[in-house]
Amino acid sequence: MTEGKLIKAYGDALGDGAVQVSFTLPVAAGPLAKAAAESLARSMGLEQAEVVHMASQGEGFSFFVVYGHCHHQLDLSSLKVTELELAEMDFYEINDYIRDNIGRKITVVAACTGTDAHTVGIDAIVNMKGYNGEYGLERYPWIDAYNLGSQVENTFLVAEARRLKADAILVSQVVTQRDVHIPNLTQLVELLEAEGMRSSVVLVAGGPRISHQLALELGYDAGFGSGTTPRQVASYIAREMVSRKLV
Repeated sequence: MTEGKLIKAYGDALGDGAVQVSFTLPVAAGPLAKAAAESLARSMGLEQAEVVHMASQGEGFSFFVVYGHCHHQLDLSSLKVTELELAEMDFYEINDYIRDNIGRKITVVAACTGTDAHTVGIDAIVNMKGYNGEYGLERYPWIDAYNLGSQVENTFLVAEARRLKADAILVSQVVTQRDVHIPNLTQLVELLEAEGMRSSVVLVAGGPRISHQLALELGYDAGFGSGTTPRQVASYIAREMVSRKLV
């Protein structure tokens, strides 16, 4: 640690560089697999690498958790991160804000698109029961929310958004292997632009690997990651509509 700028990973003591990594190797669980995992960890630059958990992942595969110490440090002042500036409101404030500043119900259409069948994220935001003690968008008196479910083609989502006269479109992407979410999210933007709808909707992406910075790069208005609550999304949509005069 130098002048409060350089930092290292923290484990048992400040600046000790202790880290935990996990990975799978195509080797059957056993002494050879353990040695291979520790060797790989050392090649990553970890010192005192030690396998603390090994489990079979099927014939010929093993999963490992490895502890070690990383000597690398970083300067926080050198990092540039684009963060979403969000003025959060609670359930009642959001409804009052929509009533007073938009004067009508707003329509939100949501879906897991492409091959993605994991609806837990979009359900937590949209469905009436909500998430973490908060109501979902379907519960808001001043929001008409439509959850189209999973594996929704982008063409169908755009068609439904047009039919329902959507003010906002929410897209959830959980399946991201081989970055399949990137072309899928990009295609939706292209379809909206081709239909002349992009400028008239608030477009939001969400998922474990979605950041606000990535969303902006792909042409979205905002990106929300894991742990996002319904009121955060509702607060953003309502304020963005007023800011862009989409009323």
